Amino acid sequence: MVKLKKVRKRAMTLLEIMIVIFIIGIISSVVGYNMKGSLEKSKAFKTKEGMKKLHEIFDLEMATGTLIQEIMDNTEDVLKASGLVNNPRDLLSDGWGIPYDMKISKSGRDLIIHSEGLDRYKAKQNKLRKKDFVLEDDLQEDEDL
Repeated sequence: MVKLKKVRKRAMTLLEIMIVIFIIGIISSVVGYNMKGSLEKSKAFKTKEGMKKLHEIFDLEMATGTLIQEIMDNTEDVLKASGLVNNPRDLLSDGWGIPYDMKISKSGRDLIIHSEGLDRYKAKQNKLRKKDFVLEDDLQEDEDL
């Protein structure tokens, strides 16, 4: 007769579960913090590329004889008619969802496309760079002493 040993299953303790949850929390917070910067960069990139695309499409339309004022008055219709854009409404706003500010240049021959969201992003980046620069200057002064 063969005796079978009973295999006893060991359950996870509450402490082990809490440690695993704590580690997952730390990892997710680090990833989330790093993703925030990436999201802002991607919005800025989308905005820059959208502005370039709009400018190129409007230049093509003006080259075919469309008046600049007509483009300004019927921007969405001009984009649809060009056949180069699937969703004109998406292209008419920046990465932050703010509509572009479009004006006719002083010469009256070109469109100026401006993004408020991109300006805020650049200002924030410049502020961070200046802050880093000040810190580096302080460190340099400390080393000189």
